[in-house]
Amino acid sequence: MKKTIDEHAARFSEAASSYDDEQDSTEYLACADLVVENAAPDADDVVLDLGTGTGAIALALAPDAKRVVGRDISEGMLAEARSKAEAAGIDNVEFGEGSFREPNYDGQVDIVTSNFAMHHLSDDEKREAIAIIADLDPDRFVLGDVMFFGEPDPDEPFYSPEVDDPATVGLLVDSLTDEGFVLTGVERVHEQVGVLVAERYGTASERVSIPTEDE
Repeated sequence: MKKTIDEHAARFSEAASSYDDEQDSTEYLACADLVVENAAPDADDVVLDLGTGTGAIALALAPDAKRVVGRDISEGMLAEARSKAEAAGIDNVEFGEGSFREPNYDGQVDIVTSNFAMHHLSDDEKREAIAIIADLDPDRFVLGDVMFFGEPDPDEPFYSPEVDDPATVGLLVDSLTDEGFVLTGVERVHEQVGVLVAERYGTASERVSIPTEDE
């Protein structure tokens, strides 16, 4: 992480009131739509939205889910999310402080989502975050983010090298499969923007390693 959590939190809190208006690129909007489409919660699913920001993904999923839990490090962004939920009369969402590595939630999780947030972590921190997400035992993890499908170009507008640290698609896929996820979808929105859909099958006790011939 190129800045501390507190520095990122302060930066996003300062931008919270105008954040939604500024996220108007075709690629950003397409990525958000794909996260919602691929999350596809059922009426009895609990969704955990990490890096929820002003709640765009959480609020879009709430009508179809049993409950949505949004977590973010920025109180300013969370205040915007709560205000939007109240204005829309959505009462099955709960927003609170939390991060990828400390979600501050230990209840049922069926689906985990995140959009344009994980790229703030270093590669090692991303691996740690994915391991923690796996420990929550979701059936599905949908990640929309800045990610490199080819050679990264710092002159492109989707990330700022001084504060952002996007990963290659390969690193993200390896991190997911190392934690028992099976990649079921890859949506490339742009050379530097995409959505990964990863699932885990069976119960936690059933997800054991496959024995080798020597075992």
